[in-house]
Amino acid sequence: MPFVMKNLESAQDYSENYQSAFNSCLQKSVFTGNNGEEVSVGEGLSHLCELSSELQGRQGRKFIVGNGASAAFADHMALDWTKNGKIAARSFGDSAWLTAAANDLGVDQIFSAGIELHGRSSDLLVAVSSSGRSPNIIRAIEKAREMSILVVTFTGLAETNPARALGDLNIYVPAQTYGMVEVAHQYWLHLWLDRYMGVLEWARSEPQDMRVESFKA
Repeated sequence: MPFVMKNLESAQDYSENYQSAFNSCLQKSVFTGNNGEEVSVGEGLSHLCELSSELQGRQGRKFIVGNGASAAFADHMALDWTKNGKIAARSFGDSAWLTAAANDLGVDQIFSAGIELHGRSSDLLVAVSSSGRSPNIIRAIEKAREMSILVVTFTGLAETNPARALGDLNIYVPAQTYGMVEVAHQYWLHLWLDRYMGVLEWARSEPQDMRVESFKA
């Protein structure tokens, strides 16, 4: 049976309400440190860029992990950080690794095993989880901690989700639906990279192309 949209409000109203809810999610997103204390968005973004700069300086790598839509974000950002940000990054998103690790080790270890094999204390783990409760994400964070790897988390939904308390810096989106959290996560992830690279949408007079030298205004 085909899905039929419930006609609870007009398409225009739905669009406006969605935009309003999304703006609220961004405005109410919370950045916290490893002690649980809240920091401002500006302080949080500056710290993210400092982590990236230090990572590049010591030739460390970013491991970016997530499930489902978050896995797509991890793949995307691993590509962009490597090609554009000039920081080596990996997402463990290739099908050979995922299927072999899931079959041989268990789904809960698909990321932690990769970190154990490839990680060094000079690296950084970026863990993206809408719920903040996925066992494989939690295990990846725990493995990173064991190896003295710095951790940044992106979570949402319940404010008490466990992953939110495990990072050196934690970005929490206070939304109640997966789609809204996912869209907000992609916003923050791209903002981090663009801020690090000095990309200024509002200062450009011509469209950006994919040559790295043209990325800045």
